[in-house]
Order: sequence, then C-alpha cells, then structure tokens
Amino acid sequence: MLLKSFKIGKHTISKPIIQGGMGVGISWDQLAGTVSKEGGLGVISSVGTGVYNKREYAHKVKKDMRPSEAENFYSKDGLTAIFKKAREICEDAPLACNALYASVDYNRIVKDACEAGADMIITGAGLPLTMPEATKDYPDVALIPIVSTAKALRILCRRWKKTHNRLPDAVIVEGPLSGGHQGFKYDDCFLPKNQLEIILPPVVEEVKNWGNIPVIAAGGIWDKTDIVKMLELGATAVQMGTRFIGTVECDAHDNFKQVIIDAKEEDIKLLKSPVGYPARGVKTNLHTLIEENTAPKISCVSNCVAPCNRGVEAKEVGYCIADRLSDAYDGLTESGLFFTGSNGYRLNNIITVKELMDKLMNGEG
Repeated sequence: MLLKSFKIGKHTISKPIIQGGMGVGISWDQLAGTVSKEGGLGVISSVGTGVYNKREYAHKVKKDMRPSEAENFYSKDGLTAIFKKAREICEDAPLACNALYASVDYNRIVKDACEAGADMIITGAGLPLTMPEATKDYPDVALIPIVSTAKALRILCRRWKKTHNRLPDAVIVEGPLSGGHQGFKYDDCFLPKNQLEIILPPVVEEVKNWGNIPVIAAGGIWDKTDIVKMLELGATAVQMGTRFIGTVECDAHDNFKQVIIDAKEEDIKLLKSPVGYPARGVKTNLHTLIEENTAPKISCVSNCVAPCNRGVEAKEVGYCIADRLSDAYDGLTESGLFFTGSNGYRLNNIITVKELMDKLMNGEG
C-alpha cells in the first residue's frame, strides 16, 4: 500500500505519521522539529517545560531544582523557547502541541501553545469537552482530541457543536498498548474488546456522522505492516511514540534511551499513576523503592495535574509524577519514571529520524 499525505484543517502532512507527544522532555524541539522537517507531524509536549534547558525558564524553583507551582512547571517561556528552536528546524512545516486535559492550568497552557506558534493542539488524559473554549481566540488552530471509544467521540462532538459550533479537525483513537496514560481502567486495558483493531472501526463509522474528520490510530503501532493494517481498517494516519524514543534527535537523556533499550518484554508494565489512569512504563528501581516504602519523599511542589489533588493521590500510589518524570529527563535512573509503549522492548539501537521515517514509509528491508 502506498502511504499518502493527508490534511488536518488547512495543513497538509506529507507522510501519514504523527509523532506522539511525550513528556517530560522526550518530544521537545529536536525531535518534534525533525519529524515535521521529514514530512510527518512533530508534536511538542507541554508537560514540564520548566525543566527545559537546565530550568532556565522556571522562574521559581525549590529544593532539588523542582519548578514551583504550575506556572513554573508548565513554563510559558520554556514552551515558547522550545517552539522557537523547533521552528528553526522545520521552518513552516505543520507543528503540534500535546496538552494533557488533566493538567492544572490546561486552558492557559493551550493558549501559551497557540501564542508560541502551534498549528494544532492534541489533548488526551481525560475527555476534553471544553477544549474549544481554550482556543476560541485562535480559530485557525486545529483541534485533535484523543478518544478510546466511538461513544466518547459522539459525546464530544455533540458538546462541541452545541457550545462552540465546532467539531474536531481530526481525532486520535488510542488503544491500550500505548506508552504513558491509558484511556481505560486497569483491568479493561486487557480486554479483547478494547484493543485498537476493535475500537478503531466504530470510530471510523462515527465520524461519518460529523463530516470529513481524519481518524488517527495510536497505541502499539511499530512498523509499516502495522501502519498498513490500521489504514486498511479505515484510519487516515497513525500516531507513534515509542519508536521515536530510539532516535538520535529524541530529546530524552541518553540514560532514558538506554533504560528502554535494556528493557525486556516482562519489564514493561501498567503502573498506577496520580493522574487517575493506569500508565505504561518500565518497572525500574523506583518501583522497588515504592514497594519497600523507601521511595523519595512526596511533597507537592509543582502542582502538575488536577486529579492528584495536591499530592493526595501521589501519596496513594507512592510517587510524585512531576518529580519522577523530571528525574527521568535528567537521566536519574535510580529515581526516574520511564514511560514506554508495549513494544518498547523491541528497541535495540538508535537511528536518525530520517532513517526511521524511511523504514516506516518503505518497510524495514
């Protein structure tokens, strides 16, 4: 099958591959800018921009260089700097920003991204029913929600149409094999009825009720064979995160990349998270410390996600997600939290984004 270009809003993406937004600091300027340059859609993560470039843009930090409060953890200046450097790489190619709906200051973060130059906003970690409100002053910015069921898409379209006379410019349907936070409860992630190849076709059918909305399949996609399979099921394009960790340009610390490369299939688990959804990552020393009740002390410095309730949920699961993801970005393998999709164990070397895009478009041979 020939992999073709597609459109989201007014933007044409020459290759049907979206790079998943990964934070803290996995997909920032170098990765996202290069993916867009190579014809895919690069996605900058808005999470933890206060730690970018050695905390230069976190105007207030506390002990251990933790950005203080949401305005510093989600630094507008940091996000702006990331977009500026990504633009130097990809120039006027389409560039997106991923903003978690669970984020404290969600509306402000989205506005910051729009002002920084995002052509599109992608939002998951909750059903983003109020997403159009955050972008009402930026009508040219395309909106891409992430859903896990056709029912969720139907509810969202009805709400958007009623409140803002707006519909999604594209929709990502994500199965439970993705890295990071899932759209299902823990046990539901393992049910056959919730796997991507089953939930994708009903979403493809549902969008027909709302117009010409591209459907992007995500979660566990690895190679061209997987891409073709999703396109044959009705998807317009795919979103991939984990494979891009194994690139030279990925913004992650070399230690982060090595943790994923060293991981075996049995090391990749669904983990509890203060966000309230299960999250997939590598079970590392951090989780041993949690089980032994010797993990780093939890004190809510950054106030990153609303469901955590200022550290209440963090204490329930045994770790602060802002601190532990920031440690992973800093390459601290003893205390970092390392998210990856279910196929992370298949990463075994580091290649360039250009090489990866060629493999995805033309096959692995």
